[in-house]
Amino acid sequence: MPTEMPKAHAWKPEHLQLAVNAAGVALWAWDVDTDRFTMDERGFELWAMPWQPQVTFEQLSAHIHPSDRDRVRSAFAATRAVLGRYETDFRILVGETVRWISARGQGEDVGIVGRTMFGIFLDVTGRKQAEEGNELLAGEMSHRVKNLLAIATGLTAITSRTAASTADMAQELTERLTALGRAHDLVRPLPNGQGDATLLGDLLSVLLAPYDDMGAFKGRIRVAVERMGVGESAATGLALVVHELATNAMKYGALSVPTGTLDLSSVADGDDVVLKWLERGGPDVLTPERNEGFGSKLVRRSVAGQLGGSIDYDWSEGGLIVTLRMSRERLSS
Repeated sequence: MPTEMPKAHAWKPEHLQLAVNAAGVALWAWDVDTDRFTMDERGFELWAMPWQPQVTFEQLSAHIHPSDRDRVRSAFAATRAVLGRYETDFRILVGETVRWISARGQGEDVGIVGRTMFGIFLDVTGRKQAEEGNELLAGEMSHRVKNLLAIATGLTAITSRTAASTADMAQELTERLTALGRAHDLVRPLPNGQGDATLLGDLLSVLLAPYDDMGAFKGRIRVAVERMGVGESAATGLALVVHELATNAMKYGALSVPTGTLDLSSVADGDDVVLKWLERGGPDVLTPERNEGFGSKLVRRSVAGQLGGSIDYDWSEGGLIVTLRMSRERLSS
């Protein structure tokens, strides 16, 4: 026997109303001559207005965000000339809360009945917030990539002037970029719009971890600093400074011998954070006689420009002591 085709559902008005309610759709009717709107209960709830038989466009406009008001008026005035369906998104103010609404209908007087056009309002706040979040994320990624490319370009130029060979240049540049990578791995956005931050102690420990394995015992690098956040911009500058100091310590200072030690500590001084770099157990310390190299210039530039502070060297008999003064405000940004 032939299979019977299922019958089409017999839609009833109450079924359509259930579907409209389930979709969160608000219905409106617009009298194009009197410029008055009629909305269902859902429409008045959406606009946070008490129900009434009719509302004028001006009454609705009082709830539209000031930046969107003229655009919405122009959009509705132009809908009658629009070919086909149209959609207009705009913001309304519900107290101090911004709500996004999408108005949809049919242009060119299609479906107009008795000088009245029909359409719907939809709450699209969630979608708009997601779009804004994606745009913010894309902008933030673009900003970070541009910053890193600018830093990489500067490092390449500086390293090319100081390296004795292309192999040395490749090694030095790779080490500097790796240090930056380790710093950026730590700095991630925090929840609830708290910005980008990592703890100062965590940042220093991660940056110095590779050097701690290059000796007779692990734990010869000790970090004891106050608990405070370091922002993305400051982390980049601090990573460069720590890398240059650690590289010099490994070549000429306490980290160049298996039993040398390095201690980092901090103290608060007004609006500044003072970081003390103390090397002990290394070779005899000699004050450099030659002019400051590009690495040292890079350090001073980073400290002054990105950290808002200064750096001083004390070539003491027991080992190098570096005093790094940083603006607390800059450090957290």
